[in-house]
Amino acid sequence: MRKAAENVLREGESLSHFVEESIRAEIKLRQSQQAFIARGLASREDARSTGVYYSAKDVMDELDGLLSQAETDSTKS
Repeated sequence: MRKAAENVLREGESLSHFVEESIRAEIKLRQSQQAFIARGLASREDARSTGVYYSAKDVMDELDGLLSQAETDSTKS
């Protein structure tokens, strides 16, 4: 594994820097995944307690609207 890591180092990059950056990236990824799961579970509990659910079509339609608006806003800038 060390040899494989050394083979992908960039010019001037040390193995220790590569390992440190890899660990930082993995920590950030796992924190993002944990936060995503926590938001999903909280949303599920909210839906269960309120009885308010949304269909996949409604959610996709809203996301399409947000995307269209963002694209419109970016062309105005």
